Amino acid sequence: MEALGDLLAPHSELIAKVAGTITTLQFLSGVVLMNDIRKKGSSDVYPVGPFLFGVVLTVLSLKLANIMNDAAMINTNLIGLVINFVFLFGFYYYASSASRSKIWKQIGYSSVFLLAITAYANFEDPAKIEFRLGMLITGILVWMVGSPLLHLPKIIEKKSTEGMPFPIIFAGNLVAFSWTLYAISIKNTVMVLQNLLLLVLGGIQLSMFAIYPNKPAAEKPKDSKKDK
Repeated sequence: MEALGDLLAPHSELIAKVAGTITTLQFLSGVVLMNDIRKKGSSDVYPVGPFLFGVVLTVLSLKLANIMNDAAMINTNLIGLVINFVFLFGFYYYASSASRSKIWKQIGYSSVFLLAITAYANFEDPAKIEFRLGMLITGILVWMVGSPLLHLPKIIEKKSTEGMPFPIIFAGNLVAFSWTLYAISIKNTVMVLQNLLLLVLGGIQLSMFAIYPNKPAAEKPKDSKKDK
């Protein structure tokens, strides 16, 4: 790791720019998922988490960016916030009545959480809140990447990855990989471990797409009967 860090160190600024660009593009990865939802005419088989957590994450990141007075972070997360709001609205638009009530509950819980964290950040010592907010954002990132694994038993039972947002998962792995390289280049051990954890969680999910098809296994017998 030390040798790789020495090798990447002269290129740390370039790696940071690439990582920042990929992160910005990741915000747009939901376009493919939203197009699938539009084609199906329903968002019920998909989790709202990626878009809702995207809003929560960008709001918290904006707060952290303001504390750090980092203009680049502010601009990136403002764009991300707008994009995630648009996706969340589209997801809600294509949801059934039963699903919409669940979405509103999740939005309500998320809003209370954001208000509590924002209020705490406004009164806490800026030197302390910068570290604590950074750790909280890391925790949310780990949850965002790992949450689809909660559906792993159902995926194995159905032998289908239907409902798993492949574009978002794939983009998340690219982001984690790029920031891992950057962390190695600046020899930040904590940051390396954080992003390696995200890579492991994302890699497990990507392996599901290699093992199982996107369509439920129950649909296959119907197709085979038609062929006969």
